[in-house]
Amino acid sequence: MTSPVLRMTGITKRFGALVANDAITLDVNGGEVLALLGENGAGKSTLVSILFGHYVADAGTIEAFGQPLPPGDPAAALAAGIGMVHQHFTLAENLSVLDNIMLGTESLWRPISARRAARARLQDTAQRFGLAVAPDARVGDLSVGERQRVEILKALFRDARVLILDEPTAVLTPQESESLFATLKHLVAQGLSVIFISHKLDEVLRVSDRIAVLRGGRMVATLPARDAGKNKLAELMVGRPLARTLAKPHLRGDVVCELRGVGVTGALHDVSLALRAGEIVAVAGVSGNGQAALADVLCGLRAPDAGSVALEGITMRAEPRAWIGAGVARVPEDRHAVGVIGDLPVWENAIAEHYRKPFASAGLVRRASSRAYARRLVERYDVRGAGIDAPARSLSGGNMQKLILGRALTGAAARADDYVPVLIVANQPTWGLDIGAVGYVHQQLLDACARGSAVLLISEDLDEILQLADRIAVIHAGRLTPARPAREWTLPAIGLAMAGAIESPHAA
Repeated sequence: MTSPVLRMTGITKRFGALVANDAITLDVNGGEVLALLGENGAGKSTLVSILFGHYVADAGTIEAFGQPLPPGDPAAALAAGIGMVHQHFTLAENLSVLDNIMLGTESLWRPISARRAARARLQDTAQRFGLAVAPDARVGDLSVGERQRVEILKALFRDARVLILDEPTAVLTPQESESLFATLKHLVAQGLSVIFISHKLDEVLRVSDRIAVLRGGRMVATLPARDAGKNKLAELMVGRPLARTLAKPHLRGDVVCELRGVGVTGALHDVSLALRAGEIVAVAGVSGNGQAALADVLCGLRAPDAGSVALEGITMRAEPRAWIGAGVARVPEDRHAVGVIGDLPVWENAIAEHYRKPFASAGLVRRASSRAYARRLVERYDVRGAGIDAPARSLSGGNMQKLILGRALTGAAARADDYVPVLIVANQPTWGLDIGAVGYVHQQLLDACARGSAVLLISEDLDEILQLADRIAVIHAGRLTPARPAREWTLPAIGLAMAGAIESPHAA
């Protein structure tokens, strides 16, 4: 560990009345991995956006390698040796690796591109940092892990000496994550400094030298990783001890939903799966392998091109209203675009899937009963931050998800305990939520399962899957493995299946 190569002093950033960063001071040492932790809205993204020049701080200064860093200038940040790998890659899939690496490194007025020199430099950089890559490979043909390698090489090609990694394992298989950790170790050994942003506490404790924790826009702790533990970090992030999620003992029931040989052109291939009452079946997989189509089929939004779907023995058509009426609850992947109508008030969103009955008559909404229902739902599911007349878009991500979850688990019942969904389709139910909201969502799904609901959990978070699932299936290129008891799976086996290394049988 050497002296600080990066120093942020008194960084303050306001967005109207919201103080996103409140006088934050933080150093990054040479040759260290500094983990940056915090709940959603804690100020992590704002802080690194200021560091990389995307935002201008209202107060405070930044020094990189002893020199002041001009505010609001990404080109200056790159020139100072600061590189950033975003969670969602910024690569042109139709171009080669070399083309992507070179983008933005040459003047538009240069008559001839120095491709030969760039190729030699790329190969030298890849060899020096242990990042094997084929310069002429088309990025669209690469795996997710290989694309991330290209993103890191883009930064190193520009002589990055401080590398910001934003949720770097969010879309990786376990094997690809292991490869990334090995790369980080090699990078740090070469003198690079890394700012590692992640919500996975096991990873943070494994790869980091120091950990900085933000809460409510303020720096609440900076401590050596060797002195930290998961419980301590979680409590620092939320400011209180977190309750553990507990599964209540209950019996598994009969099959309530069955897919037989379901195919969706370009998305699903011969998928078969049986879902039982009182059981959580999880589907693991890297994003884009057919999960969205599977969720749409099981909510009546999309008709299969082959095969059939039966709910309680009845073959179902692609008609969402019929699926809702049959007791299917959905928690959609995109809470903002699909889960709520942002401009409508909370109370209208609460009844959105059930307004015909019992909340409307002769085409007119019964406002009194609708608003009373919304108040009960908001109270029951602890939806905070806005009254029932506020637009849904004013809710935080966690509270918006609570509203959606409450609507799904309550149905049109007068009281929450009166309704037990036959099937709950939960697609990425905790994506983007902080650790406190994640625990809440997990407990609600476990409680619904204990009351007799069948739950299909579609998730890219393997920790979530291993914590909740009774059975696990893996989807790759639209094909589904058998749904086997969770105890029969290992993390490496799930990773291999996610990468397509295990043949997908036809039945589950």
